[in-house]
Amino acid sequence: MRLNIKQSKALRLLQDDKTTELLYGGAAGGGKSILGSYWLLKMALKYPGTRWLMGRSELKTLKETTLQSFFEVCRIQGLKADVHFKYNQQTGQIVLPNGSVIMLKDLYCYPSDPNFDSLGSLEITGAFIDECNQIVEKAKNVVKSRIRFRLDEFGLLPKMLMTCNPAKNWVYSQFYKPDREGTLSKERAFIQALVDDNPDVSRHYKENLQGLDENSKQRLLYGNWEYDNDPATLIEYDKIIDSFSNDFVIGGTKYITCDVARFGSDSSVIALWDGLRCTITQYTKQSVTEVADLIRECQRRNNIIQSNTIADEDGVGGGVVDILKCKGFVNNSKALMNPITYQDENFANLKSQCYFKLAEYINEGRIYIDCKDVRIKEAVIQELEQVKQYNMDKDSKRQVLPKDKVKEIIGRSPDFSDTLMMRMYFELAPKREWVAF
Repeated sequence: MRLNIKQSKALRLLQDDKTTELLYGGAAGGGKSILGSYWLLKMALKYPGTRWLMGRSELKTLKETTLQSFFEVCRIQGLKADVHFKYNQQTGQIVLPNGSVIMLKDLYCYPSDPNFDSLGSLEITGAFIDECNQIVEKAKNVVKSRIRFRLDEFGLLPKMLMTCNPAKNWVYSQFYKPDREGTLSKERAFIQALVDDNPDVSRHYKENLQGLDENSKQRLLYGNWEYDNDPATLIEYDKIIDSFSNDFVIGGTKYITCDVARFGSDSSVIALWDGLRCTITQYTKQSVTEVADLIRECQRRNNIIQSNTIADEDGVGGGVVDILKCKGFVNNSKALMNPITYQDENFANLKSQCYFKLAEYINEGRIYIDCKDVRIKEAVIQELEQVKQYNMDKDSKRQVLPKDKVKEIIGRSPDFSDTLMMRMYFELAPKREWVAF
């Protein structure tokens, strides 16, 4: 078995005495599935009677792709089915002569099993999750918690190998970004593998990647993690970046928007708007009354009237609205009528209507976000990238990805983007016209 330099480096990390989670990938053709299959086979043969997991979001796709890579590795190693190993299609298990087992698992987050209770009694020695960007973070954490079988007997660490192409979700925030910044925790490792790292890949494969659209080419050929090719995405990545340099946007009427912390875990975010220019401030561990006081002070300093202040009224945010007597934003309330035609708009709720309008404004370069805090800037970018149309293939009212889905992807509440979104209420609400008599 000939491994390339990146694959060999990965194997060393999978056999060291500190790494427990390894993310390998970054582009198509980097030998991800071959590496995972080889590692599982090697470990299962080396340690008799152990159990190993081969997982992916969908079992059907796992059998059509990753499992075929496993069979290819076996062929290269001179191992034959029903002679050196047995594959049971019904149980989804590969059994080796030494009693070791490799189990094929579906890691999709089904609505009927959001906590992955189906994996509750599972005990394994190690795990390989292919295309881990397609599963939710909770699935990965549950699998990791099940890695305990016969570890002490063989003196092993609980190892998990994950592979994927670039994606702007938990793999980005937990592995790629910390690795780039030099803050990746010592038990985790990331290896960027590109198509040119694989000497065995066909030249035709690379030529095919060259013919993809720009977003897909950036991700799959160049391994660029900053691009997202999801067709449901509403805001262009480049336009999000532009919003932090659009200082040509002129000022105007001043507003305040606020997303209030829920259950003490999220942060309260207050945005001060001068027309469509805004500055964002984040507050943690603030009570409802303290948030109300912060908004009052911002109103006083900037001469902002009560009717130009809006706060999220859902949950504890209703307390801020009650104290201030300002406008309350109810996410699931009915969308506003078109201010010109006075006809109902085809949106599932007010939140979706405002997010679609925010996407329109950002894509047109009409918003300027004045942000000097790098941490907040990166959080805003990450959240705005998750502004996507939900169920876009269904014949239903337009809706954005629900908050609980966004939290699964980025691992936290989208407080910053929600605060920006609420500014669009004032763009959509009918304007009163005063007539002099």
